[in-house]
Amino acid sequence: MAASQAHLDKMQLRQNYRNVWHTDLMSTISADTPYCCVSLFCGPCVSYLLRKRALYNDMSRYTCCAGYMPCSGKCGESKCPELCLCTEVFLCFGNSVASTRFLLQDEFNIQTTQCDNCIIGFMFCLQQLACICSIVACLVGNEELSDASQALNCLADMVYCTVCACMQTQHKVEMDKRDGKFGPQPMAVPPAQQMSRFDQPYPPNVGYGQPTYGGYPPGPPPAAYPPPGYPAPS
Repeated sequence: MAASQAHLDKMQLRQNYRNVWHTDLMSTISADTPYCCVSLFCGPCVSYLLRKRALYNDMSRYTCCAGYMPCSGKCGESKCPELCLCTEVFLCFGNSVASTRFLLQDEFNIQTTQCDNCIIGFMFCLQQLACICSIVACLVGNEELSDASQALNCLADMVYCTVCACMQTQHKVEMDKRDGKFGPQPMAVPPAQQMSRFDQPYPPNVGYGQPTYGGYPPGPPPAAYPPPGYPAPS
């Protein structure tokens, strides 16, 4: 129960993040068409490369499902992280994509837009509907219903593969931004303990523009006026 509540708290925390993805899911195909096609036809391989890149190519940081699942840290990752990551992306492909997404969101304080939420929610609902129709068709034994359920399953699989490809392209574009491909300088590698930021209510905007406060330049909020030691204006 405590673990479930912790996951709910983490999901609510992401709703308060202030940055946005460099490109939303609807724009990923035009943002990097070749990569999106590669992600569509070779998703697990792309997921492996993206997770490794998200960890700054330092596999000593690797934890199964990026620490977001109950099995995380209990699969012998420290002894053979490459093998564990291969197992994760091939056997738990959906979780591997989602974990990389959460890892980037928590590191860079990125929120998920309403449009992205609708697309991801539609994918999940379609999968659940296809599963229910398959069960009903199996119990009833109606041939027409069985054909309809198979068609719905195919549609659900197509949507799932397409959305996952778009998500992975979105992650790639975001890391291109992180690594300075859209700007003059790449980011420095953060310390290992900063890769997961759930213990911080508002993670720093690493690699993003700093917020302003009432028209003042970036930085901490201005001190109270008048400063200590100075008389108040008459």
